[in-house]
Amino acid sequence: MCALSTFNCYGLWPPLYTDPTRRRRIREGLLRWYARDGRELPWRRTRDPYAVLVSEIMLQQTQVSRVLEAYPRFLQRFPTLAALARASLGDVLRAWSGLGYNRRARDLWRTARSGPGVVPSTRPGLDALPGIGRYTAGAVACFAFDLAEPFADTNVGRVLGRLVLGHPASANVAEAIDGELLPRRRAARWHHALMDFGATVCLARAPRCDRCPLARSCVANARGTATVAAAPKRQAAFATSDRRVRGAILRALAPSQDGLTVGALGAAVGDGRVSRLVGDLLADGLVERGGRRVRLPR
Repeated sequence: MCALSTFNCYGLWPPLYTDPTRRRRIREGLLRWYARDGRELPWRRTRDPYAVLVSEIMLQQTQVSRVLEAYPRFLQRFPTLAALARASLGDVLRAWSGLGYNRRARDLWRTARSGPGVVPSTRPGLDALPGIGRYTAGAVACFAFDLAEPFADTNVGRVLGRLVLGHPASANVAEAIDGELLPRRRAARWHHALMDFGATVCLARAPRCDRCPLARSCVANARGTATVAAAPKRQAAFATSDRRVRGAILRALAPSQDGLTVGALGAAVGDGRVSRLVGDLLADGLVERGGRRVRLPR
């Protein structure tokens, strides 16, 4: 059932953004392109809900190239949800090393520890898991359980917004457009195609409109607005960010079961923020104290 009743998720209301001819043209063009130029990625070869969940959580805010290295290694170490539940959080964080955003690993571990032993098969059930959110819940429901669920992240919003509106769409609007366009029997293939198209052709800063098979159907191309980029969000450089130091603290702790004192951690990481950020990591449950030492959770 579509969670957003105002959206045309199942053809129950007149389409908000597309007409039948336009929908068919976009669907056929994108799926033909994907059959020819789509990427071969390991998580697309499985319907195992746990493996799909791992891939989608890893892909949050992380480049595909880095996930390609970590994904098979993580699944070899923790092949099932039950295996993950038996592990300590410290071992899970060690296996997650290099991906960053370590709260994702913690939330995945919490899901394994607190759940019924299986990945929920509905979008609401998935959305209730720690750290999942609407987009990831929709992706897992679609890719693991073959549900025709519309969902959209920033990249999908950019592709669908440019095609239909002439500019990138917000998450809600993009999901509504996706709900109109996605084919009910090939929803997973459709979403894989959208993601690949956004990653290789309909790029944020320099879209390859001269190579786009949908250029004749694209409103942004017709208006000349595809290359008009929105102002980038200002973010702290990773090299000077707290996130980099947090990651360095966890890497410094990974080799030792007994951990290090805060002073030794400061010397190992070489940053004056270590003491403060250890406090943040303790609050997040990503490290624990053992006497005077700080260590990864056992």
